[in-house]
Amino acid sequence: MMLCRAALSPCFHAPGRFLLFSPWSIAAIARPSLPAHNWVLKNGSVRCWSNIPFITVPLSRTHGKSFAHRSELKHAKRIVVKLGSAVVTRGDECGLALGRLASIVEQVSMLQNQGREMMIVTSGAVAFGKQRLRHEILLSQSVRQALHSGQNQLKDMAIPVLEARACAAAGQSGLMALYEAMFTQYSICAAQILVTNLDFHDEQKRRNLNGTLHELLRMNIVPIINTNDAVVPPPEPNSDLQGVNVGKVLQGADPVCGPAWSMKAWLTNLCRESYNVISVKDNDSLAARLAVEMKTDLLIVLSDVEGPTVEQQAEMARAGGRTLAALQPEQRADIIYHLADLLTDQREEILLANKKDMEEAENKGRLALPFMKRLSLSTSKLNSLAIGLRQIAASSQDSVGRVIRRTRIAKDLELEQVTVPIGVLLVIFESRPDCLPQVSALAIASGNGLLLKGGREASHSNQILHHLTQEALSIHGVKDAVQLVNTREEVEDLCRLDKLIDLIIPRGSSQLVRDIQKAAKGIPVMGHSEGICHVYVDADASVEKVTRIVRDSKCEYPAACNALETLLIHRDQLRTPLFDQIIDMLRVEQVKIHAGPRFASYLTFSPSEVKSLRTEYGDLECCIEVVDSVQEAIEHIHKYGSSHTDVIVTENEKTAEYFLQHVDSACVFWNASTRFSDGYRFGLGAEVGISTSRIHARGPVGIEGLLTTKWLLRGDNHVVSDFSEHGSMKYLHENLPIPQRNTN
Repeated sequence: MMLCRAALSPCFHAPGRFLLFSPWSIAAIARPSLPAHNWVLKNGSVRCWSNIPFITVPLSRTHGKSFAHRSELKHAKRIVVKLGSAVVTRGDECGLALGRLASIVEQVSMLQNQGREMMIVTSGAVAFGKQRLRHEILLSQSVRQALHSGQNQLKDMAIPVLEARACAAAGQSGLMALYEAMFTQYSICAAQILVTNLDFHDEQKRRNLNGTLHELLRMNIVPIINTNDAVVPPPEPNSDLQGVNVGKVLQGADPVCGPAWSMKAWLTNLCRESYNVISVKDNDSLAARLAVEMKTDLLIVLSDVEGPTVEQQAEMARAGGRTLAALQPEQRADIIYHLADLLTDQREEILLANKKDMEEAENKGRLALPFMKRLSLSTSKLNSLAIGLRQIAASSQDSVGRVIRRTRIAKDLELEQVTVPIGVLLVIFESRPDCLPQVSALAIASGNGLLLKGGREASHSNQILHHLTQEALSIHGVKDAVQLVNTREEVEDLCRLDKLIDLIIPRGSSQLVRDIQKAAKGIPVMGHSEGICHVYVDADASVEKVTRIVRDSKCEYPAACNALETLLIHRDQLRTPLFDQIIDMLRVEQVKIHAGPRFASYLTFSPSEVKSLRTEYGDLECCIEVVDSVQEAIEHIHKYGSSHTDVIVTENEKTAEYFLQHVDSACVFWNASTRFSDGYRFGLGAEVGISTSRIHARGPVGIEGLLTTKWLLRGDNHVVSDFSEHGSMKYLHENLPIPQRNTN
């Protein structure tokens, strides 16, 4: 069986209480005689089977001895098996991986029938509940739409963000019923136990739980244990380790053994603490607590996710970001220049990884053509990326620590306002692997720690690009400042880490941005949910300029957020050669036209009338509508636009200036394509996104948008009482010249 293969490596020879296996490991307890793989890392401390790393740490047993070798695992009597979300859930994170779960249950049953006392700590209730709730929501939506429209329009339905606790409540009963059905096939009874952290801190509840578990084991029943996710609050970072600094543990990770060693260090330190300080914040810590409470011989933690948790990654990013901010400006620039060189030097490896992503997406048929274009990388894209990164490096010399205001408060009391990084950024992006080096370079230039959460469809590309980013960071010892989140946390769960993340920047579909804005709890979100951009063709527009600008705005890259979606035409331009040329050009470019209500009224045979004037097509489609004046065009933009980018095409300077001053959007242009709304084209090098919010940053967000300020006050034994009515000091509040930094 597959599950038995990886457990045959010799144990890691170090003191401790835990045994950590890869996902394919349970049955080795019963099959210790198969040959071991011969690949050894770091003096035999960590071994791998088929490129799957796993670590074994001997457990302190009741008779005082520890397991010293894999052959002794057959003596384990009482065993806790922890099944992580990545093991029991499907790849789409909605529903259970039934085949994998059935195989695990089969082998747990085999061990149970051999006379061992098996306990399972399981995840999966949230995923099971999410599948169930999504089905119910789709069903109810389809019924309502059928009643109103006479047809089912499932493709237009939007699934709302599902709260994790509600999903857990809906999924716990179904998950347990599934376990019962599976174990019944092997004549084994299972029992469900839901616990919270309070059950371990209340002495009476602890004794009751201990007694219940012992009685179930005595009766040959397999306890299925889970944290009661329907009621537990979000965990406090590191609250379970009193005095154990996770960041320091992970910073001490073995550089050769990598993420696997980090996980071993985490679990080993977790278990070395007495059971009084292991609090239950998730199923990992629950399994640790039970292993200690029940005096088990063996704990097996199964997961296909290597390395630290996202909370630990956020702490590592914060620590790395602070070190990054303390570097000299030329050192940060040096890192970015090196990354730019790596993008061209390692071009073949990057394109090979991207080819794998493209082939997998095509085989699964899950991405529309605009998303496939975003997913694709090419030599020209990589060259453009490298140029943009070098621009960022050149402009980053005067970013962090720049004095923007100096004031003499009083004699020998001077105040400065200086730029500083925001802190830890979480950037979530879809189908855009080129986003990773761009955002990383901006974070490096601004001294911010960075968490990156990319889409699964770009996993191969993201992995190699992140590896190159960390290689560049390593030249000045700040590798941890940029972290790629590979764990399967839901986006909404990441958005609740308000004590670890300072700003969320979503880059993707309007639905993704809306979901993140709804899910974010106490963390600012910078971005735009829609890119509904307008081009207004004025009565005084030039024929040549109109066709060039409209073609570029709509057809150059229709999937971009800064592409034209609505073309507003002054009434006087209808039935003119200019109008005919616009329509002919759009027809040649195969742009599908949707007629606005007024435009449709002028036509005998009109194109399909638009369903909504507030639509982001993201493809070769656009809406055409007619207006009577520049004022009416502005009113239309304010009513139906998204405050992203809007353009006027006219030869009338007065009309143009009126448009520029009165349109309330992040970017407003005169006689220029909407596609210029871009950080690279603005000379920012790159952008983390385009913001349509009205605070902090607006439009393409480069380095400046990732900085905030702090105040530095330098005094000499100054106290406020000296400035009272009868005090000896007087406020001066004199503006002082700002020193010029040498950026050469």
